Amino acid sequence: MKNISSKNVLLRNATVVLPERELVGGSVLVLGGRIVSIFSAETAPRASIVEEIDLSGTTLLPGFIDVHIHGAVGVDVMEATPQDLQKVSHYLALQGVTGWLPTLVPGSDANYASVAAAVSEAMHSSEAAGARILGVHYEGPFVNSAQCGALHVEHFKNYSGPLDLEFLAVPEVDAVRMITLAPEVSGGVELVRELKRRRWVISIGHTRASLELLDQAFAAGARHMTHFMNAMSPLHHRSPGPIAWGLSRDDVTCDVIADGIHLDPFMLRLLVKIKGVRGLALISDAIAATGKGDGDYRIWGETISVKNGRTSNPSGSIAGSVITMLDAVRMMRSLGVSYIDLAQIASANPARLLGRHYDCGAIKIGNRADLVALDSEGNVRLTIIAGDRFPE
Repeated sequence: MKNISSKNVLLRNATVVLPERELVGGSVLVLGGRIVSIFSAETAPRASIVEEIDLSGTTLLPGFIDVHIHGAVGVDVMEATPQDLQKVSHYLALQGVTGWLPTLVPGSDANYASVAAAVSEAMHSSEAAGARILGVHYEGPFVNSAQCGALHVEHFKNYSGPLDLEFLAVPEVDAVRMITLAPEVSGGVELVRELKRRRWVISIGHTRASLELLDQAFAAGARHMTHFMNAMSPLHHRSPGPIAWGLSRDDVTCDVIADGIHLDPFMLRLLVKIKGVRGLALISDAIAATGKGDGDYRIWGETISVKNGRTSNPSGSIAGSVITMLDAVRMMRSLGVSYIDLAQIASANPARLLGRHYDCGAIKIGNRADLVALDSEGNVRLTIIAGDRFPE
């Protein structure tokens, strides 16, 4: 599965989506897996020293970054081997994803440790190819059982001090460490403060927190919200709660599952209007059934059914999605979101959330060549990951 193609290439004749504008007929020169020059149609050179790829009729975007994904193509992160994770990485590359965070649901400490070990090995493998694994995302276990969604409450925890965090195994020192938590759990605000001290990315989710408590969590270091509007107490005019809080704060970003199921398309339009594209990020929240079609699947110790693209567990709750970031981008595009704004919510904002905006998430000189070319129908023509190409 290792991609052996050259990391030096001139991509020609695409509509190149830069952070503030589109460059029609533009070209991007990649050397050593990094973007070294961006040319207009009039100034693009003939580059005899590198291979040229004609991307006429495509739109070239920064590669998508998925910060919340539980699996795909039959692979569940909670049971995955390093080879399984590489299988997911390869599949995601074909869907335009260039970076992802394997996302854990609440489980036993031993299960957490085995997943972290598999992620670490996959990140360092010489056979790794496809979307980069950037770290880990723990969805829980410090969340509200009244907003459990499809998470298993028997593994939920409260916080009383640093010893309660010993289960949080991470793959390596410089890996991204992200967690979704509810600040109303016992010790929740102190938990935020301690995780911030340890440089975790802290997101609020599966919550019924009050405005006051949410403000305290913000002051302690929480700046993001997980699958906004899902697994949160609903908006009420006498009890504003987390949805009203997230809508009102320009200094808090929110991620959304743009599948038309978790959020009605009207709500997606409304969120773009209220939060603006700088306040939103797309996620997939995909489970192992993604890419497999409708049917029944054994995931997280229960049977999850997929019918017409909607997941449900035995209690009838939605249990993640079966979309990719590419599907989310297509959905938002169908709602009138421009490619400049899509580059923001599918790439730049996730990169900034993870503290990787200095290296990826935008087409600019010096960044890694993590790119995706979409045709006029929104299909992936080509994905470039640090110069390697997919399909190979």
